[in-house]
Amino acid sequence: MNDLTAVDVLVNPDEATLRHAHAWNARMRGSVPDGFALDASHQPHITTLQRYVRTADLDDAYDAVHRALAATDTSALSYRAVAIGHADWGVPGQGLAGLLLRPGPQALDFQAALLAAISPFTESGGTAAAFVTDPGEGISQSTLDWVDGYVPAQIGPGRYTAHITVGFATLDDLGAIEAEPFDAFTVRPAAVAVYQLGNSGAARKPLRTWPTPD
Repeated sequence: MNDLTAVDVLVNPDEATLRHAHAWNARMRGSVPDGFALDASHQPHITTLQRYVRTADLDDAYDAVHRALAATDTSALSYRAVAIGHADWGVPGQGLAGLLLRPGPQALDFQAALLAAISPFTESGGTAAAFVTDPGEGISQSTLDWVDGYVPAQIGPGRYTAHITVGFATLDDLGAIEAEPFDAFTVRPAAVAVYQLGNSGAARKPLRTWPTPD
């Protein structure tokens, strides 16, 4: 098997959205205090594409992302934060919460362009060695499977679940949180980047970043 790196081609959101994400993360950590904090190695982000890339081809993959980005009108990329939701990542009694986003059509077009650009450099079957880990940390099977199955499960209209992960909370607390009214807001990109993934889809290690025009 080729040496693989688990990558996330993502959008870094604007400052206002970062403030929302950190506030929600603080609330989740009130529910699960040992859940991860949003910090330098757990960046709030909007995943556009996750793949296992052949490590030897990473530079070619970065070039492909750059070309797709250059052909995109980033000023038209936008999302609408519409709710708090959660997913099951195999932690008993807990869910991984996120700000659920409604992507605009340009965001879906960008995802399709990235998939076409990066596919020649990808393979399936990544292991824990493809990820960033802390000492003694493993990578959950749900994380391994998520990256492997991102295509086609999260590609295109009706499949892509755009979101910003904000942390773990108990299922009881999430039930109450998700029942509360939610004030929707617009999310805009500050940059597009490639990160190496960690456990639970965390953006752990920046590999390349391209700021978007103001």
